[in-house]
Amino acid sequence: MQQAVAAPDPNVQSVTRALGLLAEMNRQRVTTIRQLHAATGLPKSTIVRLLGTLAAAGYVANDKRQGGYQVTSHVQSLSCGYHGDPLVVEAGRPWAVEYTRRHRWPIAIAVLDHDSVRVRCSTIPDSPISPFHGTVNMRLRLLTRALGRAYLAFCPPTERDMLLAILKSSSHPEDAGARNRASALRILEATQRLGYAQRAPGVEPRSSSTIAVPIRRGDSVLASVGMTYFKSAVSAHDIAGSYVPLMHELARNIETSMIALQP
Repeated sequence: MQQAVAAPDPNVQSVTRALGLLAEMNRQRVTTIRQLHAATGLPKSTIVRLLGTLAAAGYVANDKRQGGYQVTSHVQSLSCGYHGDPLVVEAGRPWAVEYTRRHRWPIAIAVLDHDSVRVRCSTIPDSPISPFHGTVNMRLRLLTRALGRAYLAFCPPTERDMLLAILKSSSHPEDAGARNRASALRILEATQRLGYAQRAPGVEPRSSSTIAVPIRRGDSVLASVGMTYFKSAVSAHDIAGSYVPLMHELARNIETSMIALQP
């Protein structure tokens, strides 16, 4: 009987190992072969060969004065072709999908886009009960939409003043409230007291609503994350008592993942 031949490994191990080595070196200012061996589990002889190849290609330098190896500025060329989602969206997507898997309602993550926020991630495809068919790339106004209010209410005061000035000169119907600065500030102050944002009552479709909270880094707001639901299916008591705490937990998880993803 002919012995079965194992399928060849489709991965080029040397490339996988080199990329893993670069990723580990990028976490340290200077590192040694011993430290790389402990972190990656690769044989020291393999590490030496890979470092030699990476050094010859210009991605790594052996700085004997510093006592180890370090990445060079050439590694920045590896990311120059990346035009994907902001880091906050990359960090938030798996958490958003998990939230929808557990609680069924769709989640959206939106980032600032001049005088609006733009939805960059949506779990509508993962939700069996979504009020909408799709929202990715939809622009939502800052003063009337929950995702917009969550950004505008919690961003630093100087940024808020700048955005309110932009909205004041806007001709968009949903920005009319920004022409009365005192009225707009009352809306934002009420949002701050609640700790979360809600869609303005008059915005269509009135059968649904959205709650949203900011995703922060220090004092800055990087994005907002919101949950959309049918008003007939969720009571105000459940929103305040159950879903708002869950949304704050979701934002904290995204913030933690962002830190882990940053070099």
